Amino acid sequence: MSDGQVTIKLTSDEALVLSHWLEKLQMTDPSRIVDEPAVWAPIHRIAGTLDKGLPELFAPDYDQRLEAARQRFRPERADRSVV
Repeated sequence: MSDGQVTIKLTSDEALVLSHWLEKLQMTDPSRIVDEPAVWAPIHRIAGTLDKGLPELFAPDYDQRLEAARQRFRPERADRSVV
């Protein structure tokens, strides 16, 4: 029988990128992005869990780490030069 909890596993890169996005989300006008107030409780819980588990958030080179993680998720861009 299930204990009623769900476990989500993320890589460090995934957690860092998601944590940053959730932080930005929480700083916006909620009604502009999330039209269901009940969803904010799990969003805050996920964000809090990520904040506690990511020492990178407090690293002096946080911005560089975040950008490096983002780059690893961006699809390769095809060469768009004109022939």
